[in-house]
Amino acid sequence: METPFMEQHESDAALVDEVRTGLQQIPKRLSSRFFYDAEGSRIFAEIMHTPDYYLTRSEYEILDTQKADLLRLFTPDKRSFELVELGAGDGLKTKILLGFLADQQADFTYAPVDISGDALDKLVADVQQQWPDLLLNARHDDYFNALEQLSEESNARRIVLFLGSNIGNFTPDEAIDFYRQLHDRLQPGDLVLTGFDLQKHPAIIHAAYNDRMGLTRAFNLNLLRRINTELDADFNLAAFDHYETYNPESGEARSYLVSQKAQTVRINALDMAVPFDYGEIIHTEISRKFTRAQIEELARQTGFSVTGWFTDCKGYFADVVFER
Repeated sequence: METPFMEQHESDAALVDEVRTGLQQIPKRLSSRFFYDAEGSRIFAEIMHTPDYYLTRSEYEILDTQKADLLRLFTPDKRSFELVELGAGDGLKTKILLGFLADQQADFTYAPVDISGDALDKLVADVQQQWPDLLLNARHDDYFNALEQLSEESNARRIVLFLGSNIGNFTPDEAIDFYRQLHDRLQPGDLVLTGFDLQKHPAIIHAAYNDRMGLTRAFNLNLLRRINTELDADFNLAAFDHYETYNPESGEARSYLVSQKAQTVRINALDMAVPFDYGEIIHTEISRKFTRAQIEELARQTGFSVTGWFTDCKGYFADVVFER
């Protein structure tokens, strides 16, 4: 469970494909990217304000307290640059940087990228209202298409933002592929700033994904409610529970939905009947936590070098800058 990014507001066709294939696998699985319909996004906004969910507060603190150092890293020679945000969403944390860069009269263009046209339109309107003179180059597209188009349009230095520990939802191989693709679409000297949730006491991580108020449980069960609504299914939400576990050896927090009885669920839009045994799981998410050594090795394997390391006061979270 990380900050919602490029997959939010997935298309009906993508949900159909995910449900059809994922619920026939062993074990059953559904991707966490489908958490974020309107209700899921509302619940997640509540989760971000719970005492145990430290991720958003930690990254917000980094960007707020270390924004001057970030600016010096972005443009040590004060030349112009393009700030490209992948999966911009509502730009909550990024607006800290935008306001500071505007106050410092930095010579930059903000290029938010998101596949949700509605989210992008709202962000652009908010930015234009707050900073009417700020140069905008918004992209309603996927990450790599947008970066290719931007590189064709100009040779400006690019600072790519990938915030919110979204990289934690990737498998190790997916993360390597992601940064290699970024590397291939950037120029020498371009930067990538990524949010990484760091390994820490296992109890702290476990509490963040299993809050005492039951919001995380509601957040996960909302995925079944969404399937009921959009695909005419008959999941009985009371017959499923949420289970979370954190393995400090692998650094993986894993989330599951668990069938509390033997049952069969009908998904009428797909003409599917899905049987569940008592105790059978649907795996919904992996959220990986990293060590500094793992992050540095990821950079090395994908052609980057680590040129900036910024953490919150507790050392829970890091915004790490890779240089191409």
